[in-house]
Parts: sequence; structure tokens; C-alpha cells
Amino acid sequence: MDETPKRFDRIVAILIQLQSKKIVKAQELANRFEVSLRTIYRDIRTLEASGVPIYSEAGVGYALMEGYRLPPIMFTREEASSFIAAEKLMQKFTDTALGNHYASAMYKLKAVLKSDDKDWVSTIESSILMQATEKLFNDKSPDTLAVLFESIAEKKQVILFYRALNSDEIIERNIEPVGIFHDNNNWYVIGYCHLRSDYRQFRTDRVHGIKKTEKDFTIEHDSLETYLNKSETIPTTKVRILVEKNIARYLSRERKYHGFISEREVENQIEMTFMSCDIEEGFSRWFLMYGDYAKIIEPERLKLRVLELLEKNKNRLL
Repeated sequence: MDETPKRFDRIVAILIQLQSKKIVKAQELANRFEVSLRTIYRDIRTLEASGVPIYSEAGVGYALMEGYRLPPIMFTREEASSFIAAEKLMQKFTDTALGNHYASAMYKLKAVLKSDDKDWVSTIESSILMQATEKLFNDKSPDTLAVLFESIAEKKQVILFYRALNSDEIIERNIEPVGIFHDNNNWYVIGYCHLRSDYRQFRTDRVHGIKKTEKDFTIEHDSLETYLNKSETIPTTKVRILVEKNIARYLSRERKYHGFISEREVENQIEMTFMSCDIEEGFSRWFLMYGDYAKIIEPERLKLRVLELLEKNKNRLL
């Protein structure tokens, strides 16, 4: 089999990747193209021999000389269609400011497509719809994500006007954002809060306003994964329940948010095991949604809490 076309495509892709970042590590390239480091070294030498000004630093990576650029790159229709899906997601699942920036980028992308490809992409675009199930951002703060992105990149503090879940008061929080993540249909930012002198997690739909400052970060923060892993060390309680088999499948989507660990079949029922960090409110109220098809095995405290909630409901209905 002739490997020349495949190698040519890989070398071009390496050159494009070198333009996409300030420094690119050889191992990063090897992982992406699933080849050995030796192959990457050979491809880099080929680029250098063809006149591409690449400099390398041992233990750091490769970079293009400042000022070197390729002419505009043509996208394939398949690549362009992937951007259409991303655009639809950006419109529904990010804030207004980021959505507008992406829309502007999409006009530039479509401008370099061939006429036939423009028609092809346009047909796909009109047939894709994304629907958000939750309101992810407060109307009073339409640029929350955009400001947070800038803050993290520039290492500048931001001021949040934030209302916690169980409070009617909006409190000013001066934070140093560490990272942003999406979970359970919501966007969150983890940052060092100067008011609390500790790391805190904030949900974007509770941000009523955001303002970037010129104050530099005062702390060298660890990676986002570090703080997410720390949040997983919250004390948990083992929970075991029995659910009728024909109902168990409807719980598969939400159970992970309640600490689901494992399941096994017991006759015509499914025994599920959880490590829950909130059986008093979160798990007990979730259990009530399907409680007439399930049974609590342990702990006893969860049984008592569910009975307490049922009694409250009973009193309200009488």
C-alpha cells in the first residue's frame, strides 16, 4: 500500500496545527496522528527541508517563526458541516456575547467555501435545531462566559453580582476564575473567592452581573481538574434501593447525578447502589418521583426522611 498520500496529508495537518498554537509538543502530534515520535521527527524535518521556518526547544516543543503564515485554508464540506453543528450549540448553550462572536467567525468560514459547498452547508443548516432545556444565563448578564474566558486567559480578577440558591440577596463576589465546566444542564465557574478566602463554585444562571477588573491574580492556581477532584471528596452515604425492572431504565439518565455506583438484577427487580452526598434533600426528593415502584434497602435514615416528606405532603393535601 502506498503511504505517500497519507503522509502528505499528515504533514499538511502538522503544519496547520503548528499555526494553531504557540508551542506544539512532539508527543501531542504523535498522539493525534497515532504514529511514533520518530515519525513525527521525520515529518518535521521534511517541513524544514521544504522551507518552513520551524524552531524547536528540547523538552518544550516546536513552533513556527513569528510572522510566518500559510494562505487561507480551504475547508472540506464535511469539516464545514461540523462547524454548523457547533454553531447551533453555541446559539443555545452559551451566552449572547460568545454566540455573537461565533456567528461572526462562521460568516468568515462560509466565505471561503466553494459555491457548491455553500449550498450543501446551507441545506444542513436549515435542518438542524438545538433546544436548551434550562435557562443557562441571567438576562441581566448576557456576557458571563465571554468575560470569564477573558479573565482566565489574562489572569485578571472579576466581580460577580451573585445570588445563591437559598438567598434573595445579591452579593458582590471578587473572584479569580480557575476554570469553567458544564454539568447537569448548567454552566459553572470555580474560582478563588476573596470574600470567603477559599475556592467556591458559582452557577452562571445565578450571576446577575459581571465586571472584569484590572487586578491581577494573587495566587498561582492549580488546574481545574484538581478542584473538581477535591469536590468529589465530600462525605457520602451508601444507599441501596430496589426498583421494578420496567421502571429502572427510566432512571438511567438522572441517577448519575445522585452518586450511582452499580446495579444488579434481583429476580424481576434491579438493585441499585449509590454513594449520595445529600440524602436529606436531593436523594430523598428524587426517590419520591418513582417511590411507588421502589423500595429502600438502606440506610434507615433515608427511609425516615422519605416518610417525613410524605407526611408533610399528606398534611398539605388534607
